[in-house]
Amino acid sequence: MATIKRKDKARVVLRKGEVQRPDGTYHYSWTDGNGKRHFVYARTLEALREKEKEIQKDKSDGIKAEARYVTVNDLFDLWKQLKKGLKNNTFENYKYSYETYVRPTFGKLRIASLRKSDVKRFYNRLADDRGLQASTIDGIHTVLHQVFELAVDDNYIRANPTNNVLRELKQSHCFQTEKRRALTKSEQDLFLDFLKRNHTYSHWYPVFAVMIGSGLRVGEVTGLRWCDIDLDEGIIDVNHTLVYYDHRDPEHKKGCYFNVNTPKTKASTRQVPMLDFVKEAFLMEREYQELLGIQCKVTIDGYTDFIFINRDGNAQHQANLNKAIRRIIRDCNDEEFLKDENASVLLPHFSCHSLRHTFTTRMCEAGVNVKVIQDALGHQDISTTLNIYAEVTKDLKKKEFVGLDAYFKGNGQSQSISKSPNG
Repeated sequence: MATIKRKDKARVVLRKGEVQRPDGTYHYSWTDGNGKRHFVYARTLEALREKEKEIQKDKSDGIKAEARYVTVNDLFDLWKQLKKGLKNNTFENYKYSYETYVRPTFGKLRIASLRKSDVKRFYNRLADDRGLQASTIDGIHTVLHQVFELAVDDNYIRANPTNNVLRELKQSHCFQTEKRRALTKSEQDLFLDFLKRNHTYSHWYPVFAVMIGSGLRVGEVTGLRWCDIDLDEGIIDVNHTLVYYDHRDPEHKKGCYFNVNTPKTKASTRQVPMLDFVKEAFLMEREYQELLGIQCKVTIDGYTDFIFINRDGNAQHQANLNKAIRRIIRDCNDEEFLKDENASVLLPHFSCHSLRHTFTTRMCEAGVNVKVIQDALGHQDISTTLNIYAEVTKDLKKKEFVGLDAYFKGNGQSQSISKSPNG
């Protein structure tokens, strides 16, 4: 018995899956590999068949036909379930950034329709309309890039639309980041000298001296215990880091509190030799605590006996240290202005992380081997060290050539330059 062919109102034979609706429009339906039914709609049969061609092309290329209905939010939720290996505070920050800035707008878009220009437009809006810093957008980009990589791997899309987008946008003015600022040698000396002799701030000297003289990250310094340092051998053993962040995971107690994490990278687990003034700073801290009867009263994930604690015996964290730095800068500069209205050296605006960069700069100035610098800083990738090294040595070269230029102007044109003993 012959099969009766379905036709539309214009007597055109309809293919399998094609239906003309009562209002005259059309839809096409198909079932994916999971048995889920999908539909596409069009006003005309010609338009519908163009959509069918796209669906068939996707199938032949191995792209899931149902992908055109999957949103960025759908893929993020899948990525969130599958992602492993991130430290909890990092994962929480990623989720917070996504939920705040991506899910309500960009996250609702269907991944199959997204183009690189859409991603660029979104990043520009975050910078121009929301006023986000480059570092925040960088974190959002890190998540989105991984989400779209998952979409490529699972055959939802052919290519990752976030590839190279952030790098291109960083060339524009809105993505320029402020150059990392290290203290000059004279600024460093002013800072440490002020702390040593000022009664109000002298208790801050040890922790900031250790930062400047060791290059440890803030969490590595605040997480140091007395058992992590060997004053006889002059060694600091970096084997964990202390983090303070807002816990948003429903599986944990909500709110801001401390956790102990493994170091940032494998290379971050290291031993750092103590400079003499760093050893002196540890001894000063111990003497100060014994004098005032201050003892560590907190245990965090089984860790206790932290070196740098407040007067209540609780651990220090970055926000408190940066707040102290701001007060120190203010009062130190006020004191310098009282001495001399045209003070030649004043403290610039800086943060705890600037002290790590200050340590790096002093090592570069002293000509320390770049591999030693990498090991001391705990950089996993040598390129990170080389970038800082190149930046510092570039500034040093400029300063040296200023002196050379003055020498040529003062002596080179009128006197011959005497040869050195070595010719």
